[in-house]
Amino acid sequence: RVASIDAPHRPSRARSRRDVAMPLARRTDLGDSNYAGLEVETCHDLQRCLRDTLDGGFDFLVAPLAHPRHRRPAPSARDPSAPQPAPFARSDLLLNSTQWSSQVVGKTSPWIDADSASAPSRRDGEAALRQELMWAAHLSLHAVLLPTPSFSAANYARVVNQFLSALSSTALWVRVPVVAPEAEAAAARGENETSESTTHRDPFEAWAIFRALCEGHPQLGVCLDVGAALPTDEEIERWVGEPVRAVVIAPAAFVTNKRGFPVLPKRHQEFVSLMMRRNVQVILRGGGDTSSERDDGEGDEGSGDAVDEHMVAVQSGGGDAAPTPAEMARMASDARGSENPHPMRRRWEYVVYLFRKIEPTTEQELQEAGYRDYLQAPLQPLMDNLESATYETFEKDASKYIQYEEAVTACLLDRVSDADAAAGRVTVLMVVGAGRGPLVRASLRASERSGRALRVYAVEKNPNAVITLQSLVESEGWGDVVTVVASDMRKWAFSERADVLVSELLGSFGDNELSPECLDGAQRFLKEDGVSIPNAYTSYLAPVTAAKQWNDAKARGDLKHMETPYVVKLHRHALVAEPREVFTFEHPNRSNVIDNTRYAKLAFVRGEAAKAATVHGFAGYFDATLYAGPAGEVHCSIYPPTHTLGPGGENMFSWFPIYFPLRTPVDVPAGADVEAHCWRCVGSGKVWYEWAVTAPVVGPVHNVNGRSYWVGL
Repeated sequence: RVASIDAPHRPSRARSRRDVAMPLARRTDLGDSNYAGLEVETCHDLQRCLRDTLDGGFDFLVAPLAHPRHRRPAPSARDPSAPQPAPFARSDLLLNSTQWSSQVVGKTSPWIDADSASAPSRRDGEAALRQELMWAAHLSLHAVLLPTPSFSAANYARVVNQFLSALSSTALWVRVPVVAPEAEAAAARGENETSESTTHRDPFEAWAIFRALCEGHPQLGVCLDVGAALPTDEEIERWVGEPVRAVVIAPAAFVTNKRGFPVLPKRHQEFVSLMMRRNVQVILRGGGDTSSERDDGEGDEGSGDAVDEHMVAVQSGGGDAAPTPAEMARMASDARGSENPHPMRRRWEYVVYLFRKIEPTTEQELQEAGYRDYLQAPLQPLMDNLESATYETFEKDASKYIQYEEAVTACLLDRVSDADAAAGRVTVLMVVGAGRGPLVRASLRASERSGRALRVYAVEKNPNAVITLQSLVESEGWGDVVTVVASDMRKWAFSERADVLVSELLGSFGDNELSPECLDGAQRFLKEDGVSIPNAYTSYLAPVTAAKQWNDAKARGDLKHMETPYVVKLHRHALVAEPREVFTFEHPNRSNVIDNTRYAKLAFVRGEAAKAATVHGFAGYFDATLYAGPAGEVHCSIYPPTHTLGPGGENMFSWFPIYFPLRTPVDVPAGADVEAHCWRCVGSGKVWYEWAVTAPVVGPVHNVNGRSYWVGL
């Protein structure tokens, strides 16, 4: 469950560029995607190239590290006695340190092949790669764009690994095409790929191999190359969970609409917007002109008008906000009377248009933003007393208490007839784990709605919460109806049995906060025909691509944190297969011998058409049946297909999913299924989970005997 939604903002990698950047818009909720770059193939005058780039509205320049006039001697032509060759790069005095670190992303020479079959070429490529990366580190560049790896890039990865362990502030972005070059070429020729596409190797697999060789280092990211063709939605979804830092849009991706404006086809728009919402930056590749843009009518018909009107409004002082620094740069360029505007200006304006089209962040999303992909240890409610801020967070989630109110209302209508209600029958309801009283309030509202009288016992072990409960009873005038019991539900000596037992002891995985053990102990309060709310709950697991979460767990540096389930607001993630049911608990549990240990073997069938993917762990959810009877069935769920919604259609946020990491990510081949095992173990004084993967590869059992993580009874 969410511990707090008021945590301080945790910025991503330190970026000095924010002091000088020219964002696409004034919004700050989309992180680094607010900044766009321009990639150039050559740059003869770096100072002028950077100035023109910034004047064009861009925030940074992606340029070669090596000078365009530099020519390396062929390995066979080297003469050790020959004079030292001229410097391969420009002087670092051309720009100041802030410009280098915040406005330039370097890219290595495209000819480098550190895995060439030719030994001299391989040595030369390796030497060039080292030289250029050393120069980038010297300049303190924010990032370096690396060439696309082949499917056999062990030596390339070895060199990159050596620098990853030494770099302190420079990230390395590996260029990966979203579709195979052969498929891109076929799309450019207008050919149908349905019959040939199966012969093209998936670029994702090359990235997966390279990432595995580099152990998924947190400073290693992906830069996706986007051309005229896009893969299927399923293939695109895989990248959401990978460390994608930027998307490079080639000129060939643009089409020309009826008014002559460069726009992106609809699927490209959706892809770019998806990435922007995940804090991914857009880079436009220079080169090409309007004539290179396809005129196939697939783009937004009105987007050219919208972009043009938007820029006119900005320049005339209209609109609902002052111009951004990027727009100011554009207007300054226009004011200088330039007859030759930046050739990429219209494409940049279109990126601005796409960025501003993204729906505004809701108030709830803003509250949750600090928790996106942030790992939190699950609560230990029996061992620890919750703080006031934690209770406050729970109580903000109106959707949950609406569901509880509906459940209690339906239960009362089913248990008490109109005649009995008129005769004054009183239902005894116990709220176990009453906290600061939200379930008490929801139950009393249900009593009023249904016209059924209640006598309520509010049982709470936290002495601090008891003070709040007692004050609430006094201030609300509930003294004749509500009795506050300051006791652990497992130890309370009750005076009468209850008709209804209400609790909110569920965790993100349903049973992970010991709801079974607590309710099994509390069911002695119930009459023989008594009802528990919740009545039952089922947990679910799904294999997930979640590079950021896995890296954050790994960064803790020990086995314990790779064997701990975390509560996390999953944002940068992608499910590799549909969730499967794991454990189910029902209450009251009338078994003669109560056994809360569980074991599940899970077969995640992906199908022959499924693409290659990487599993960093498992995402866990639950679906609880609060009540089921003639008056209605009421659920409370974070299981994606049945996620409980609030009055405004927003997701219930009291519980975030749970993440079970794998010590080593598993690369799943195309068409392969995933098999996993999960155990719920109960020992003396503690409960813990163990989990393992047995297909497509066999991995170790995690958290054996609860050595790394357990929940105390």
